[in-house]
Amino acid sequence: MKNDIKLIDYLATRRSVPAFQMCEPGPSTAELEQILTLAVRVPDHGKIAPWRFVVYRGAERARIGEALLAMALKKNPELSEEMIGVERARFTRAPVVIGVISTAGPHVKIPEWEQLMSAGAVCLNLLMAANAHGYVSNWLTEWFAYDEKAHPLLGIKPGEKVAGFIHIGSTTFPITERPRPALGDVVTWVGDET
Repeated sequence: MKNDIKLIDYLATRRSVPAFQMCEPGPSTAELEQILTLAVRVPDHGKIAPWRFVVYRGAERARIGEALLAMALKKNPELSEEMIGVERARFTRAPVVIGVISTAGPHVKIPEWEQLMSAGAVCLNLLMAANAHGYVSNWLTEWFAYDEKAHPLLGIKPGEKVAGFIHIGSTTFPITERPRPALGDVVTWVGDET
């Protein structure tokens, strides 16, 4: 891998695209199966696959958006017209949204924290696999990921948690860089220089 300049170039420029900047086309079913096959190739202590996927596409995305809007209005009947539009479009901004659902729980051998990190690794692999197929992507959670009243609507079972909603599509917007942390701010060196 060290000599694979294509991978190095990709990692040096990898960038999420905001979901509201996405458009059609999205990946086909065959492409989604390839993307998901790549996504599951993550560290997974004990080979227990402590995550699963829910793929949202087609008209079902609009139905979910209307239901989420109704929930949001129940919480806050004074939502602005702009926020009503935002809530309604939560699942229609991208052609495909994949829910990564963490099924982490107590295990005799595998700490729950490691199971949760495996779900995070799946999210990142989904982003990269979508990019490898020529699509843009974004990893979001948003309020309904943490609202258990919304979970049945989204196919999330009791005891499960949302690791992320991965939005996948195309874009006509230029992909711009954003500031990244300086290594001096996030790296602690331990041991002698080699």
